Amino acid sequence: MDHFWTSLVTIATAIIGLAILAVLVSNRAQTASVIGAASAGFANDLSAAVAPVTGAVATINTGGSTLFGGFPGFAGQGGAGASQAW
Repeated sequence: MDHFWTSLVTIATAIIGLAILAVLVSNRAQTASVIGAASAGFANDLSAAVAPVTGAVATINTGGSTLFGGFPGFAGQGGAGASQAW
């Protein structure tokens, strides 16, 4: 019976892995935007965490990267309604 559950978990893991891979490589997935937003969020967290030690003022960037279009709804930060003067 243990072999049955091992096989079942292996097949389920393969199906989930294939679904994740399909989403990542999809044309509509916007993987670059997600990675950019996650890295910007991590940079903000890191900046805020070391600010008391370094004495630097942590500037929080909520607009994301203008390379990927920023976050929609934040006018002036690279999102929808922002002036793209580049």
